Amino acid sequence: MQRIDHSLLSPSLGAQKTLTSFHFGAPGSGKKVYIQASLHAEELPGMLVAHHLRTLLGVAETAGQMTGEVILVPVANPIGLAQRVDHKAMGRFELGSSENFNRHYPDLAAAVESAVCDGLGDDPQANVATVRAAVGSYLQAWVPDTELQSLRRRLLTLAFDADLVLDLHCDCESVMHFYTEEACWPQLEPLTRLLQCQAVLLAKHSGSGPFDECLSGLWWKLSERLTARGCTVPLPQACCSATIELRGEADVSHVLALADAQAIFAFLQHAGVVRAAVTPELPPAVCHATPLAGSETVRSPVPGVVVFAAQPGQILAVGDLVAEVIDPINDRSHRVLAGVSGILYARIRDRYALSGAELAKIAGATPFRTGELLGV
Repeated sequence: MQRIDHSLLSPSLGAQKTLTSFHFGAPGSGKKVYIQASLHAEELPGMLVAHHLRTLLGVAETAGQMTGEVILVPVANPIGLAQRVDHKAMGRFELGSSENFNRHYPDLAAAVESAVCDGLGDDPQANVATVRAAVGSYLQAWVPDTELQSLRRRLLTLAFDADLVLDLHCDCESVMHFYTEEACWPQLEPLTRLLQCQAVLLAKHSGSGPFDECLSGLWWKLSERLTARGCTVPLPQACCSATIELRGEADVSHVLALADAQAIFAFLQHAGVVRAAVTPELPPAVCHATPLAGSETVRSPVPGVVVFAAQPGQILAVGDLVAEVIDPINDRSHRVLAGVSGILYARIRDRYALSGAELAKIAGATPFRTGELLGV
């Protein structure tokens, strides 16, 4: 195992943060997997999962079982981790710019399209190498002018040539769930079984430029762009990425984290990145994948105290009661109902809502939303 500390751009005199990555296996020996935790820095379950996964990978490396390369970044956002306002963690948005740490990553397909168009041929793997070299050159030429941009550049530099990318997050209060692009679903379906995900949300493109889709989206977007230019060359989906939501913010325990780390490790064995005497058996899927465009964000039309009637993991039908919002001044109770049928996979932790505030999310099977599909 090799530890590398990467200095970020200093935002002010006398201040500098460091991003740390741990490297297992040999580069170029097989598939490359990149795993990071807590890009939203207040979402801590992933850090503990990374802690246990690091031990599992270390044992495998010592035993000579690594047949590929794994890069593990257990603290992907040292900027957000240090942010506090009134003693409260503020790890989702950078305070200086108000930008979400998991949005606004570059469109890599647009960045390299012109550079690779004339250099691609009939060999799919040679085309992958050409595209990755172009992305590497683009990232090397990118000169960030803020600490946040230097973090984005460093994360992408570590991950851009990975075959598999796992971004570990969590929701407020939720069950285990999983976001990925449609092009990645066949390769990542085994992982959702190993993790026993209770909701899987698929989208071709969810919008807003999240980290994971920046990397996997490169390949299908570039293929579409090249086809539109009349450049019909074989270009595989060379990176498959996912955002894994490790239940809720308070679900930080060794029991859960070790089980999740073992599931991810089993997926690495299943994917041929770690050698196993026997390939891990895949358990039955807990749920069917549903479109992210079919997920309903339940909102409160009125302000008040939130009293939930539905729990994370509960299956709801249209019209079922999700929550009551109580106005104690005017002695009113507003019933908030499910608009779609499906599992309630996440809900807020706060128990006071402003008018229009998000309360919960339900995974419906029928697409009805368009445009930007992710929350703020």
